[in-house]
Amino acid sequence: TSLSAGEKDNQTRIAIEVNGQWVVDALMDAPEKTFTVFEASEAQQVTVQVIKLSESAMSTCAIKWITVDTEGRIQPAKAKHHRMEIVGDSITCGYGTDDLDPEHHFVTASEDVTKSYSYKTIQALNADYGIVSLSGYGIISGYTDTAKEKVDQILPKYYDKLGFSYGSYLGMKPQEIAWHFADKPELIIINLGTNDDSYCLDHADRQLDYQQNYTAFLKKVRSHNPEAKILCVLGMMGDRLYPFVEKAVADYTQQTGDSNITCMAFPVQLAEDGYAADWHPSIVTHDKATQRLVGFVKELMGW
Repeated sequence: TSLSAGEKDNQTRIAIEVNGQWVVDALMDAPEKTFTVFEASEAQQVTVQVIKLSESAMSTCAIKWITVDTEGRIQPAKAKHHRMEIVGDSITCGYGTDDLDPEHHFVTASEDVTKSYSYKTIQALNADYGIVSLSGYGIISGYTDTAKEKVDQILPKYYDKLGFSYGSYLGMKPQEIAWHFADKPELIIINLGTNDDSYCLDHADRQLDYQQNYTAFLKKVRSHNPEAKILCVLGMMGDRLYPFVEKAVADYTQQTGDSNITCMAFPVQLAEDGYAADWHPSIVTHDKATQRLVGFVKELMGW
């Protein structure tokens, strides 16, 4: 079942995978849809994965029923070797990855998290995962083209919630539901600052505000995840704020004595690698970022 926040540009996009192969790639263009994903003349054991390709902010949906016409029963998939969490913005969501015209704008139909560095990194490391990611959001300001602060688009205030959506589902909003923090990630990657940079620009006072609030957010993340390694990254769509990420991490360690945290810079995207919608990273850029991040994480975590 699904209820979108807007019209057709905000319909939930889902994929359903059977034994590693996509059998459904669909937009939820009705309040409720039913998909038959596997049929055979004889009973077989298959692995089914439902992936929400579009982000929660613009599209909210839920699974109503999963049924099998066999005597066997549905069982959860076995846990993978590792567990990760990635916190980010549109880059982490896979914004526009299926639209290679940078002059085009956001639609859920062209957003595919599986083409983002985030999902690709998770798959390469064979990890179960959570992704906390909202397009346009930042540490102190969302994306702005007027240099005025967008204080309503702050990701940290939703970190301890189920999610965030401009819409609702059966009268409920995910930001009204507390997250349980029962699944303890070994590694948390934070990629926030691209949208803040549109507000901070070269203003030293704003950059300092970003740095200080970043440190405060690290304390919030740590309070819910006492054992996790934290890795702070930035740079795919610009690296002007990266030195302030480094300073925020240094301040955090100095203030808390917690050194279970580090930083990594992404290379800035290159014109020859192309762009996706709204000048977001292309699949080529995401692949390059994945290669860099996977190598860094393997060394960092000993995986």
